[in-house]
Amino acid sequence: MSSLCTAPFSMEVNSSFTRSSFASYEGLRRIEPATHSRRVFHKLRAGGRNGKTRATMASVPKREKDPKKRIVITGMGLVSVFGSDVDSFYDKLLEGQSGIGFIDRFDASSYSVRFAGQIRGFSANGYIDGKNDRRLDDCWRYCLVSGKMALENADLGKEKLEKLDKSRIGVLVGSGIGGLTAYSDGIKALLQKGYKRITPFFIPYTISNMGSALLAIDTGLMGPNYSISTACATANYCLYAAANHIRRGEADIMLAGGTEAGIVPVSVGGFIALRALSHRNDDPQTASRPWDKDRDGFVMGEGAGVLVMESLEHAMKRGAPIIAEYLGGAVTCDAHHMTDPRSDGLGVSMCIRKSLEDAGVSPEEVNYINAHATSTRAGDLAEVNAIKKVFTNTSSIKMNGTKSMIGHSFGAAGALEAIATIKAITTGWLHPTINQFNTEPDVTIDTVPNVKKQHEVHVGISNSFGFGGHNSVVTFAPFNP
Repeated sequence: MSSLCTAPFSMEVNSSFTRSSFASYEGLRRIEPATHSRRVFHKLRAGGRNGKTRATMASVPKREKDPKKRIVITGMGLVSVFGSDVDSFYDKLLEGQSGIGFIDRFDASSYSVRFAGQIRGFSANGYIDGKNDRRLDDCWRYCLVSGKMALENADLGKEKLEKLDKSRIGVLVGSGIGGLTAYSDGIKALLQKGYKRITPFFIPYTISNMGSALLAIDTGLMGPNYSISTACATANYCLYAAANHIRRGEADIMLAGGTEAGIVPVSVGGFIALRALSHRNDDPQTASRPWDKDRDGFVMGEGAGVLVMESLEHAMKRGAPIIAEYLGGAVTCDAHHMTDPRSDGLGVSMCIRKSLEDAGVSPEEVNYINAHATSTRAGDLAEVNAIKKVFTNTSSIKMNGTKSMIGHSFGAAGALEAIATIKAITTGWLHPTINQFNTEPDVTIDTVPNVKKQHEVHVGISNSFGFGGHNSVVTFAPFNP
């Protein structure tokens, strides 16, 4: 029998073996009933042969205590459909504003889907020099601006960075697709003018590792540096991997997150071909409606989000502003289908359990979920099914869907939603899931429908899943010294 939180300790015992016997058994501790912390009890299950009982004991989940391995969030930066200020971004989410509108970046009038969460009025002024700002793919512009803003938010401006050991500061910002505009322009040049007219920047600005690379080049950060690409789960994978670099002692600070700029003709056309998108051209702002009976697909979005993740020891030593604590994470694979989720939610429920185990918390401690919730027919219910497998009592849990307002920003989604999760922790307010008109009857968890709610988050998790069956969950909590 496996625990939801820790590896089990199992042994064959006589049926007369009592709870008090557990307390005196060498090497075991008695687990007292939970109060505020909601710790789990010993669990006994009858079975076996010859009148014996198999007793499976799950130890109390333990959060990390070592300040070298505890990971805190000291900075956040983003680029979104609501602008590039973290507080303004969350304020608009709390207000229930929709950032979805008609595409005007290119002529989409002949497309069967003509709307998205397109970023408008973006400026990199002060963060990227003029030449590179004109030349770079938006994917990398978003990455550089959000990354540098995160450093500023963490009190790591240029002068302070110079005083730190930059070989112990890394960057791990992924993209689900990479530089799509650069790629599209290169193919267009090839087909229209021949290979000799392809720009030498075609390959560098297309490949998905370039966000991490450019951010490091601009800031001189020489620690672990690479990217991960796991479709829409990318950013959470990056957060999880970055945290593990710190826990293994390979870095003191990691800039981690995701970036995406996919609202271009080939990408919109590709997702239309997949029949994955909502077709509500008559009312784009109500198109993304997670868990609603009448949902008809997701809405494309874009943006970037970067977190400054830092060992508690290092953060305390430099007097860093501590926003929240990263407790743990996990990644799994459905091993099922390229684009469809498992209907039983097995890969997702396994991932949630593993994340809680890594975080050292029990399911009973979690009272907030920022769901993947893309507004697709199969995906929304598969996620809910998985959540119910892990959290048998959901009465104290609230769950919302950020994508109902900003759309699905693919590789950046997990980072933007991690920031929303952390803001929920620090403000005590949960943003609504908008467009909740006719909720599926199987969705019995409070989805914060249409209006924000005040809620003290004890432990929050953020889910992200990607094509290929990639599952990822990260766990955050208020920082308590």
